[in-house]
Amino acid sequence: MTIHIGAEAGQIAETVLLPGDPLRAEWAAHNFLDNPVCVNRVRGMFGFTGTWNGHPVTIHGSGMGMPSLSIYANELIRDYGAKTLVRIGSCGAMQPAVGLRDVILGMTASSLSTPSRGIFRELNFAPCADFDLLQKAVVAARSIGATYHVGGLYSADVFYDERPDLNDIMTRHGILGVEMEAAELYNLAARHGVRALAVLTVSDHLLTHEALSAQDRQSSFGDMVRIALEASFS
Repeated sequence: MTIHIGAEAGQIAETVLLPGDPLRAEWAAHNFLDNPVCVNRVRGMFGFTGTWNGHPVTIHGSGMGMPSLSIYANELIRDYGAKTLVRIGSCGAMQPAVGLRDVILGMTASSLSTPSRGIFRELNFAPCADFDLLQKAVVAARSIGATYHVGGLYSADVFYDERPDLNDIMTRHGILGVEMEAAELYNLAARHGVRALAVLTVSDHLLTHEALSAQDRQSSFGDMVRIALEASFS
């Protein structure tokens, strides 16, 4: 047990999927895992462990924003021995060619700041995904016929952004989507020598202002979970 995770030793798998929403962790566990067991409910941040095609998998909520994800990812890696961490969540599209329900595979993650800023100090470290996971995620996306895009993410510190000029710069430089966690996940993976990837579903569009309803979000998120699982074990 750790401060934020109540699981006992051996209850967390080496492969962990990380949705921000703990209820999405519950939904994914019951829809994709065999015999899922709730191994954490501290602060309502649910974590479930079961198997997928015989492989042990944990699906654990990470909360919103990089500080929250940093807490859970650190404990999962350092205290429970997680080796593969895949963020599964929603994002906002920033390119005209990216549509609602499309899947974005985050190759890199830009940010204004992350919880790792104090370590890097003056260095502008470039966090990126694990190439092997990314490559396998592309294969998985093709195999299920998903519409996917590979490229850069922008990990923002705020949800209610009042910097349209910054969004314009991100779009101009080819950033595919905006979310709030991937950059720190990639930082931590690099620091601890583990694998990480962000597999995201587009839930809204910053250019067209389209957005999925809450019900549509849930029904559209199956592809990213399948891709995350296939990439982790292929």
